[in-house]
This record gives sequence, structure tokens and C-alpha cells, in this order.
Amino acid sequence: MNKPMDKSLFVTVADVACAAKVSKATAARVLGGYGVVSDKVRREVLHAAKLLRYQPNEIARSMTTGRSGIIGVVVADIENPCFSLAVRGIADAARDAGFNVMIANSSESIEAERTAVRVLIGKRIDGLIITPSRSDDTAHLKEFHESGRPLALLDRALTDIDTDTVTGNDRVAAKRVAEVLIAAGHRRLVYMTTAGVRGHKFHNVAQLQISSVREQILGFLRACRMAEIPDPESGVHLGASSPEATVAMARALLSRNDRPTGVIASDSQIALEIFRVVRESGMKIPSDLSLVTFRNADWTTVTEPPITVIDQPLYELGWRVSEMVVRRVLGYNLPAERLQLKTAMIHRGSIGPPPPNHF
Repeated sequence: MNKPMDKSLFVTVADVACAAKVSKATAARVLGGYGVVSDKVRREVLHAAKLLRYQPNEIARSMTTGRSGIIGVVVADIENPCFSLAVRGIADAARDAGFNVMIANSSESIEAERTAVRVLIGKRIDGLIITPSRSDDTAHLKEFHESGRPLALLDRALTDIDTDTVTGNDRVAAKRVAEVLIAAGHRRLVYMTTAGVRGHKFHNVAQLQISSVREQILGFLRACRMAEIPDPESGVHLGASSPEATVAMARALLSRNDRPTGVIASDSQIALEIFRVVRESGMKIPSDLSLVTFRNADWTTVTEPPITVIDQPLYELGWRVSEMVVRRVLGYNLPAERLQLKTAMIHRGSIGPPPPNHF
């Protein structure tokens, strides 16, 4: 038995115009997302389109407006809760403006990133939002930017492309959390991140190609130096790029005679593995180890104790960067904006004084 044809497929712009009591040209401007109409007319046309279950002819709209109605998005790790929440913000803002999103995952691989950008260009995207995996390999992004199509950066900044960028205030946040741990009496501090270099030995931030990690490390080092903690660079640990690597690193650190008494994790996935290692070792948080993490993951509120976090406005990051791209697609010609959103430290129960005889 044949499935009945969806009648909404046959609803035209003229049908919507008739229902909204406006001209076909006016209805086309509203439904195509171009030109200028009053808010009242836009609401009436969109209401009529919803009642009629109007479905746009994307090919026709593209020919009329020169736009596909699609924003391309490339993120570093779609499974990471921070990126998935940011993508939700991107998609919601784009949808409210009449655009769809097409998402690709780079898995922090520059080769996968280049391929994703090339594929999205082939889909005739109107603009691109990307979390760049490296800051020293950006030719493909420069080429896209120079083509005249809007490019915006999410969570990570680049110094060699003058384009819209939305990030958190990572340096300020990392400095603040290190200062809180130092004020509690800690001197042996560790900052642990997924970012890695050959040999995983940290020397200076010039080694690192992820701007958000560089900023966090700069904030961490600044607080340690102000407190005259010797050799703070030795507290920076790179390469916690998988649960297995994080567990191995945490076990090695916590088994040392001069083990750290305070750890800052660059994201909640690292912190979760550290929490598990602490629990399996028989130690306790915060009496044996104080733990703080960037990213306010759900699990951080249900542990005993709950974990103190740096809460980053991930959804807002996505929403704001999406707004920037949409504005440029619609023809707004503004100087490139570098927006930095504030984070908040949520104090829970995972920071305490260091254990006795920790010096």
C-alpha cells in the first residue's frame, strides 16, 4: 500500500502570502530571510507558514537569495559535553534566524579539520563556525575567510586571522582557582590537560597550539609565581587525552612522595578519572587532595563531596558565535569582534587545606 503524499510539500509561497494577506514578494522576503519587513508582517507570515506546514524549496531559495540557509560547524570533540552544549546554542540561535546547521567533528585532528571544511564548502554553506584544532596550521581557514564568507571561532582564538571570536576568560579563571587553592595553604599544585606535545614535557606555552589551554596555563603560572611557588612549570602536566592516559598520569602523581595536594583539571572528563583514582587509592577529597575542574558537568554535583568547578557559559558561547555569523550572512558589515564571556567559580566541597606534613 502506497504511503499518502504529504500535502505540505505542495504549499507554495503564494499560498502563504494569501493566508497572511500580504504580497507574494513580501512573503518570499520573510520566508527567504532577506530584505526588510516589519516585525508584525514577519510574525503574520511565519504564523501562516506554520499553519499551512509550509516547507521551503531550498534549491529555489538558494537561486533567489544566493544563500543555502546552512551554517557549517566544526568542533574538536562532539562527545565532549562542553562542545555538545555549545553546539546546541549554535543550533538554537541559527534556527531562530531561519538557518540550519551542518556539524562535523575534527577529533582534534588538523587533517580531519581540513577535510571537514572542504566538505562543508562543497555543501555551499553560508558561513563557518569552527573550534580550530591548531593555531599554527590555518591556511584553510584563511582561504575560507578571504573568500568573503563569514568565519567565526568558538572557544579558541587565532592571532593571524582577524575574524569574529567568542571565548571564555580562561586566563582569569585559572588564575583565580589557583589563588583559591594557594589561599587554602596549597603549594604543590598541578594543572592537568588533554593538550599534548611530543614527550608530554611542558617547557613554555609556545609549545601549545590550543589557545584556551595556553590561557589557562598562563593564569595558573601567574598565580603560582605571585605566591613564590618554585618551578611552577613542573606542575603543568600534558597529554591526558584519554581515560587510560589520565588514569596512568593520576596514579603516577598520587604515588609520589611529593605528591600534589591540589589539582586543577582543564575539563570534567579529566577530573572524573582523577576522582576515580583517588577513590580506588583509599584517599579522600578534600582531606588528601583538593580537586577543581573547568566545565560544570552533571556528575560534579552528585559525588561525595561535590566538586568545585569553573562554570563556563557554554550554551551562551554557542549562541553568541552563531549570532555573529548570521549577522554577517545577512549583510551586516561590522569590524571583527573578539568577545570574551565571564566564567564563574562554583564553590562546593572539594577544596580544603592540604594534609599535615605535606611540605
